[in-house]
Amino acid sequence: MQTVDDIRAASGSVRAGRVLVVEDDDDLREVMAGALLADGHRVDDAADGRAALDALAERPYDLLLLDIGLGPGPDGVEVCRRLRAAGFDDLHVLVLTARDAEADVVLALEAGADDYVTKPIGVAELRSRVRAVLRRLSPTATPRAVLQHGALTLDADARRASVGDVDLHLTYSEFEVLRALLQADGRMLSRQDLLRAIFGDDAFRDPRAIDVHVHHLREKLNAAGGATEPIVTVRGAGYRLGH
Repeated sequence: MQTVDDIRAASGSVRAGRVLVVEDDDDLREVMAGALLADGHRVDDAADGRAALDALAERPYDLLLLDIGLGPGPDGVEVCRRLRAAGFDDLHVLVLTARDAEADVVLALEAGADDYVTKPIGVAELRSRVRAVLRRLSPTATPRAVLQHGALTLDADARRASVGDVDLHLTYSEFEVLRALLQADGRMLSRQDLLRAIFGDDAFRDPRAIDVHVHHLREKLNAAGGATEPIVTVRGAGYRLGH
């Protein structure tokens, strides 16, 4: 197994972020936190859902690595549900799950998780996932990007989207999916296209998660008074923006 020193030696330059690692397995939590610390990130950790919620209430984080199977107390799905209900829209949530827990994955995505990874997770995959998220959150020197489609407006720099005067409360992945569809200007994007738009690549990721994010986007756009069919499904191929 790689040591923290091995990881540090192989570490490239990445945008440092603040990460909360929530895992009830002490050894796994230490390995994940150590790998991210070696990359220069500011890392806090928690062993259960209650400690995670307390940490989230105390300081802002860029990324939450959240085990689904926490106990006792609130599990990962409940933690995700509570933080989204409390307005933590911009926090990127990556849930960790066992390989045979597909039903839990669906529940976590429905509760507002952005993405998931199956355990056991390798250090290389973990670091790749974190780099991809933080790269997307890094400020750029390009001109302010404001996209419009009818009454829908998306300000990429402010990470704000609205339909008319109604603000949309979008998770990280929902925002990136909407931005990609707006930039495509009516062209169809496959699930792999959308995964690359969210994370910079589609490695290690299940394209079925896109379906959940699109479902939530449709609900939020409709509730805000947007188009009747804001996102159109191209059967067997992907999605495009509606009229």
